[in-house]
Amino acid sequence: MKTRILLGAATAVSLAVAGCGGASSTAGNDKPAAGSKGTVKIAINPWVGYEANAAVIAHVLQKELGYTVEKKTLKEEVSWQGFESGEVDVIVENWGHEDLKKTYIQDKKVAVEVGPTGNKGYIGWYVPQWMVDKYPDITDYRNLNKYAGLFKTSESGGKGQFLAGDPSFVTNDAALVANLKLNYKVVYSGSEAAIIKAAQQATAQKKPLLFYFYEPQWLFSKEKYVRVKLPPYTPGCDADAKKVACDYPDYQLDKIASKKFADTGGDAYALIQKFSWTNDDQNIVSDYITNQGLTPEKAAEKWAGDHEATWKAWLP
Repeated sequence: MKTRILLGAATAVSLAVAGCGGASSTAGNDKPAAGSKGTVKIAINPWVGYEANAAVIAHVLQKELGYTVEKKTLKEEVSWQGFESGEVDVIVENWGHEDLKKTYIQDKKVAVEVGPTGNKGYIGWYVPQWMVDKYPDITDYRNLNKYAGLFKTSESGGKGQFLAGDPSFVTNDAALVANLKLNYKVVYSGSEAAIIKAAQQATAQKKPLLFYFYEPQWLFSKEKYVRVKLPPYTPGCDADAKKVACDYPDYQLDKIASKKFADTGGDAYALIQKFSWTNDDQNIVSDYITNQGLTPEKAAEKWAGDHEATWKAWLP
């Protein structure tokens, strides 16, 4: 939700665009530009914030540097595999994944870190504001069992329902439920779009909902949700995925590129290195795509027209 000056004939440049949670619009291929320096392949991960990053990067690569951009819809881990296969050149929004960094950067040496996106990432458990107003102590995980009955659904088997997102997202929720001895069942919504719809219904219809969510996310500018306080994160508390009993860490979202792209990417790679914007910037573009009916390309064009000073600082 993440190229290079080519020598001689057109060479493929890949951009992998990743997702922590949610449905982003279907990625397509942008038409090759006349006199293009080469093709940039962008893998699109399944959340709109990632797609916003990718759309703006693609816009500047095409309009200012003369590259062609090809987009591919890929899950997070599959995007990393693309560094080795040559299918992917860069991921433009990575959420942690220290295990994948070890495999592809340290061990296989087919990828490199490219630096932060400027976005701060937060993952956690949330409830709608109205529930906090009615049940003020519900934001303490130690009180969740007291309220489990409120969250029962036909899918939760007599327990409270905890609504998760796409199973491919960064998630410790099943382990947290088990290790904190919570009387809940994790139910997967399947996508960012589905979890957003459930959150909106929970607010509009005053329906109880305990759910996985994250920032940056445009929905927080529209409605109020409150994060549940889990046991504080400490370094290493999530080292064993089966024993996790602590909150998620805060993330400095970053970019990952293939080693080949880093070595040969020229101006395109230089732009990716310099790309940096804020959570508010990303949320603006995500809102254009999700709520205002703009294609990712038009959303990026609109944002770029209003924020010229920001993207000009990325140019080589």
